[in-house]
Amino acid sequence: MALEIWTSPTPNGWKVTIMIEELREAGVDLPDIDVRIIDLMKGEQFEDDFTERNLNQKIPVLKDGNRCIPESGAILEYLAEKFPSPLLPLNERKWDVLPWVYWQMANLGPVFGNKLSYTRYMDDIDPVKKEHPLERFNNEALRLVSVFDKKLGDDPYLCGDTFTIADIASYPWLRGYKWSKVDITTRPRVKEWVDRVRARPAVERGLAYGVPKDEIDSWSKERRANYRQSGSSIAANQSLKDSIQ
Repeated sequence: MALEIWTSPTPNGWKVTIMIEELREAGVDLPDIDVRIIDLMKGEQFEDDFTERNLNQKIPVLKDGNRCIPESGAILEYLAEKFPSPLLPLNERKWDVLPWVYWQMANLGPVFGNKLSYTRYMDDIDPVKKEHPLERFNNEALRLVSVFDKKLGDDPYLCGDTFTIADIASYPWLRGYKWSKVDITTRPRVKEWVDRVRARPAVERGLAYGVPKDEIDSWSKERRANYRQSGSSIAANQSLKDSIQ
């Protein structure tokens, strides 16, 4: 039975498509995978067929048989356990990896996401009112980058010599440091890690879902404008709802 992945080319979406390609790279015999790219600008995440799969109306979501799994971190863990590979040890060593997946979900993603929103998308807010959140989220983002740097140490990957789902979870957010305007170059080991992960063939394939290959690393002017428009629409208070549709 085929797996279904409903996703979009965003940091959380890239986690899952990179995971799929890394499993393939590791020689895992995956079933057929049905990938549907969700157009966030058109609001496809609010349509009934998506909401049936994820009540929270956020990408990505995985459907495996009768089971639907939302949340990118949960999907990484599910796939890693269903299709064993070096991406997640299934013995006691998994506790060297999983806390850093949860760390990304609770810290790195939300903080970089907020910094990105105030930096790129909230153009209708008085610049004076943005000064405090911009400083706060920038400083916290830099603090998290320093945590990452310290954990990385002299190892090639976040949890040691082996590339794991902890690296997959963090990479899509850290790779977009220029878009978020968080200067990770003050931590050379982190920048080297970003380049090391990007060089992996499976990562390149995972980043290409829903994006032309020649725009993986450098979006066209039109795509940048579309991302800005989409981000502005999602970040606007007018888009906030007090219940699901």
